[in-house]
Amino acid sequence: MTSAPHDWSIPEREYARQESRRGRRHAYETLDPARTALVVIDMVAFFADTGPYFHGIVPNVNALASSARAVGASVAWVLPAVAPATDWAVGFFGDAVAAAFAGSGGTGPLPERLWPGLDAQPGDVWAEKSASSAFFPGRSTLPSALAERGVDTVLVTGTVTSVCCESSARDAATLGHRVIFVADATADVLDSAHNASLRTVYRTFGDVRSTADVIAMLAR
Repeated sequence: MTSAPHDWSIPEREYARQESRRGRRHAYETLDPARTALVVIDMVAFFADTGPYFHGIVPNVNALASSARAVGASVAWVLPAVAPATDWAVGFFGDAVAAAFAGSGGTGPLPERLWPGLDAQPGDVWAEKSASSAFFPGRSTLPSALAERGVDTVLVTGTVTSVCCESSARDAATLGHRVIFVADATADVLDSAHNASLRTVYRTFGDVRSTADVIAMLAR
């Protein structure tokens, strides 16, 4: 099992495309901490052994959380809601996999369900989602919690890159949020799947940055 994040990259042609459109490589060059939230998606035990990169992003997520709190930004932990498998899920995945996904959030209070290596603190936001996206209307408690804090910028981290993280980035952008997808604080099963999502997000839904970049932006 690896203890490092993905070997990530975005094709130079994609950087060149955006530079020709807006005159700069990155859509968002500054952050207002008071209006920014680090969103950490699905870092629960169920996913810890399903992909080799889960453990590799834990130090980066913790570093981002610490930096966010230090400047007054919000930190939000989003976990899968626990409910019976839907008819759609049974029809699509089959009985066994649908039941496994339905229980992937674990049991007990939300803080106890989070992967124990993560540094949650009092004052953090806790949310559940009953869909892939943490921002799909009516399927997550996150949007209302962030609205109460006046958040307009979200830093997307967690797992799985190409499913819940990408889905969340797409819907957050649709709702009008500035999205920054943290490339080395998101995890998938394969580098190829991870990098395909980074390209999609960067092209259309948000910026893509490293942990070091985001920490530097928060500190400005």
